[in-house]
Amino acid sequence: MKPTTRGTLAAVLTGVAAAVGAAAAAPAVAAETVPVPVPLDGVERALNLQTPKITGQLPVPMPGSPDGPRYVEGRLLPDRALPQLPVSAGLPGADVRTPLPHVLGDGFDHLGVGAPAADLHTLTPGLSVDTPLTPPNPDNFGLPEPKLPQVAVLTPLLQTVPGANVVMGAGA
Repeated sequence: MKPTTRGTLAAVLTGVAAAVGAAAAAPAVAAETVPVPVPLDGVERALNLQTPKITGQLPVPMPGSPDGPRYVEGRLLPDRALPQLPVSAGLPGADVRTPLPHVLGDGFDHLGVGAPAADLHTLTPGLSVDTPLTPPNPDNFGLPEPKLPQVAVLTPLLQTVPGANVVMGAGA
């Protein structure tokens, strides 16, 4: 090979490698769900029968930004010392379509169940704590007074609206 041909080939390969590296470094677009097909084609061919078509969707959890501590007058520690973390995701979805053979005659009908992935919004548990002392009291020479400690567990939150469709019709 001539030196000019080698140089040209090296330049082309360098450009291709740079393009591939730039494509790999580009940020990926966040998907809400990841499709999960169930491959049953081999069973269908091996047994010579119609198998169900099954697909699913798995949600990708996306954490949000927590509400920070809130300062309340009259307390030494802030409210929500351990804040709740919001997480948005979804319930897994599924789509199943199975053939139903006719009892008399040739042909197939189908039965399908579709349960799409539903949005799911949650908040993790949180904690709110207060000390067993009051703020400095000017009537007591600036000394704090004792009081009962306060502890509150912030309950988790779960919001979703799942749904499903069941269909039956002609055709496989």
